Amino acid sequence: MTSWFDRLGEYFPIQEMKSLPHMKALLADKPEQYRVAEAKEYVTVYLEKDSFIFVDFMLVSPGQRSSGVGSRVIEDMKSKGKPIVLEVEPETPDDPDTGKRIRFYEKLGFRRVESIRYVRTHVVTGMLNIMDVYCWSPKPVTDEWVYERMKESYEQVHAYRSEEYYGKFPQPVDEVLSLTLPSRPTIRQA
Repeated sequence: MTSWFDRLGEYFPIQEMKSLPHMKALLADKPEQYRVAEAKEYVTVYLEKDSFIFVDFMLVSPGQRSSGVGSRVIEDMKSKGKPIVLEVEPETPDDPDTGKRIRFYEKLGFRRVESIRYVRTHVVTGMLNIMDVYCWSPKPVTDEWVYERMKESYEQVHAYRSEEYYGKFPQPVDEVLSLTLPSRPTIRQA
């Protein structure tokens, strides 16, 4: 059987992938938090913190899509009672799978956090990686809360030891992620 890393590399675009040494370091250095769940039907790589779960990668094997496997994986994560945050490629006409992924997560109760902008330049290829941020939570959370969890996930996962594995410093988190909340009317006293 192909390794979990090879399976991810066959599916995910290069601008979303990490190197195998980088992922092995995350698994070795953060064994209680950064994990791989793998079966013949799927691969899920995620960071589990006390207050939330960040899904780094989720792959349902091609022959298993639309069979309920992905829903079961997500429902298993939901059963932990923590908010789940993840990145999804915006829908594009060039890749019909983008729309399918969005509808999949929305069907499972995830909402797009429209106030968060995520734009990252891949540290090796220089390719632009624009993602939408989605969140599911058992209780209401604010966009600001999701934004802070995304910053934490970026720094602890994507940027983790980046200079060591890619020979370059990662983009600063405030360059990758931004939060734009709608302006609220000012209440003035008479």
